[in-house]
Amino acid sequence: MESLARVNQKGKYIVTDILGNPRFVRRLNEIGMVVGVNLTVISTSQGESGMVIYLRGQRLALNHSVAALIVVRQLDEAGTQDYKALSAVAVGAEAIVAKVVGDKRIRKRLLDMGLTKNTVVKINQTAPLGDPLELLLRGYKLSLRKQEADYVLVTEVEQ
Repeated sequence: MESLARVNQKGKYIVTDILGNPRFVRRLNEIGMVVGVNLTVISTSQGESGMVIYLRGQRLALNHSVAALIVVRQLDEAGTQDYKALSAVAVGAEAIVAKVVGDKRIRKRLLDMGLTKNTVVKINQTAPLGDPLELLLRGYKLSLRKQEADYVLVTEVEQ
């Protein structure tokens, strides 16, 4: 994870954190820059100059000081990553959904619940016996059985 201002190559990234005072964070949230959103870097910053990104269907120019407060992680397009089941992720850890496997009915149900590719998911808590899991994604809480969470393959986000 690195600051958006330090990104030196074009490509797709996911926002993992926004730093700064609450008014600044709220202003960025109003234009669609929220934690977990995907963005594309169109032109990188040279020194202290600004950069251009593509976010939610629009191009935005960001100056260096604003970009320095946005923490991003590059999305790996290559499928050579080692995936793990969502049920194997520790409580409190965050992960990015890589793919959803299983038969058509189960896959459709999980996708309808919001577990789509490149979505940031946090394991909020588990029940006393470990089943079900409570997930935090897209601003809401979702409970899944461990058996269902086995169908969701993720890559863990380093804290």
